[in-house]
Amino acid sequence: MSGVNDDDIPQVERKTVTDFCYLLDKSKQLFNGLRDLPQYGQKQWQSYFGRTFDVYTKLWKFQQQHRQVLDNRYGLKRWQIGEIASKIGQLYYHYYLRTSETSYLNEAFSFYSAIRQRSYYSQVTKEDRPELVVKKLRYYARFIVVCLLLNKMDVVKDLVKELSDEIEDYTHRFNTEDQLEWNLVLQEVAAFIEADPVMVLNDDNTVVIISNRLSDTTSPVLEQGMVVGQLMLADALIIGNCSNQVKFSELTIDMFRMLQALEREPMNLTSQMNKPGLQDPAEKPTKRENPHKYLLYKPTFSQLYTFLSASFKELPANSALLIYLSATGVFPTGRSDYEGPYDFGGVLTNSNRDVVNGDAIHKRNQSYKEMHCLHPGDLYPFTRKPMFIIVDSSNSVAYKNFTNLFGQPLVCLLSPTAYPKALQDHSQRGSLFTLFLNNPLMAFLFISGLSSMRKGLWEKCQDLVRKMNRDIAQLLTHSRSVDQAFLQFFGDEFLRLLLTRFIFCSATLRMHKSFRETRNYPESYPPLPRDEILENLHLQKQILELASILDVRNLFLESTMDEY
Repeated sequence: MSGVNDDDIPQVERKTVTDFCYLLDKSKQLFNGLRDLPQYGQKQWQSYFGRTFDVYTKLWKFQQQHRQVLDNRYGLKRWQIGEIASKIGQLYYHYYLRTSETSYLNEAFSFYSAIRQRSYYSQVTKEDRPELVVKKLRYYARFIVVCLLLNKMDVVKDLVKELSDEIEDYTHRFNTEDQLEWNLVLQEVAAFIEADPVMVLNDDNTVVIISNRLSDTTSPVLEQGMVVGQLMLADALIIGNCSNQVKFSELTIDMFRMLQALEREPMNLTSQMNKPGLQDPAEKPTKRENPHKYLLYKPTFSQLYTFLSASFKELPANSALLIYLSATGVFPTGRSDYEGPYDFGGVLTNSNRDVVNGDAIHKRNQSYKEMHCLHPGDLYPFTRKPMFIIVDSSNSVAYKNFTNLFGQPLVCLLSPTAYPKALQDHSQRGSLFTLFLNNPLMAFLFISGLSSMRKGLWEKCQDLVRKMNRDIAQLLTHSRSVDQAFLQFFGDEFLRLLLTRFIFCSATLRMHKSFRETRNYPESYPPLPRDEILENLHLQKQILELASILDVRNLFLESTMDEY
């Protein structure tokens, strides 16, 4: 206690310090225990998280109420307060990852912001302890992730500049070995920020921040007379395993875009330090919750199967499971007399080093199937429940050969397997197919060679794209030849939006003069009717109208009938 004789300290103040030390130790112990919780399964972790939040709530309020005593008797430093706030920010962020409720991102942001505004870490540089500076750098990296997820790009740019200065100062003072790692963090986030191929500009040339989460105006509403299924999207696996794609903090740009397509706009929770799940019911959002998500970056086959099994097991009645695969294609090695669900290849899963010997054997014998690959047949057992699959890969067509064994609703949306040469160079900045599912207008501008646009024109085009989505919804629900599986999923607003965007993507690419090979077009299982939907004349007229507004009509065919 700050070098003061114990006897001179009043009993009340001594108890304050003792209570603070107890809460601090307890909070650290509980926080460290979080990493031992299973990452899958939605229920086992909740009570532990609740206890951790309780202790941090008490600790935060305690240090606020007794700050002067703790300053004088304990020697509480500002960076220690920053550490507590940072841990609370991390708790809220991890609660978001566990629940997919975007409101908790706002809570994480408010604590991370407070650290910066109150300069809690500013004195760290005066202490000759590199480990404290690393805590500060990690705080910046975590704050950047939360800001990216909340689309607070202005804050991200400020944070990146501050982090860059901090890294320079850190490496200059301590001559550490982790300089390359921290510089890589900076490079990754810089590339992530610049991944969008089109900028929307205000009149003063500032960049407009565009959110691609679900809002009231985004998804086409179900109109009277539309007969659709009642399935709700309850769970989603978002898997990223593209070797050369822009990424930050175990989130590739494709994963980032897809997770936003499966979330609503975040709401602010009114009471800042309430424990998650214990808000007053009046504060609860009136709309249904976001579907729960697992984000898997470069998973091994066993990790992917474990998470998939957990999702399958916990899927409620009348619910659907979505699997999004953004991964390098794995192609079949040998010819087979019988073409079954393991004969078309699939997409790559991560290989552990401990199976190198197995790999060597496999390479010598062409009759073996690729081990580090998610084959269509691997998903068969899980089609006992409604499943919606999106595959963005150079071998997406492997999943076209599905067999619906159990008669449950099953749809696969499959990316083109190749793109025109001019677009191939952009693959690092994310896939065109996923961009269409996340932000169809931006994808349309990109294939039209446009890299910036005024806000007024953007909004005019967005209105037309929304109208097209509504018309596509009409086409699908009134079609007599469309497979019922599509309609089974059409009652869910997230899946409805993905389906209408998929059809918009397919219709657009079929009309674009650069996309002339069959492999340049998306496909689906079951197939969608071509004349009635994918090459519908009314839809083609609207695409040409959009192209005319943008003055790029010369890039598109007047009709795909020109081709026949």
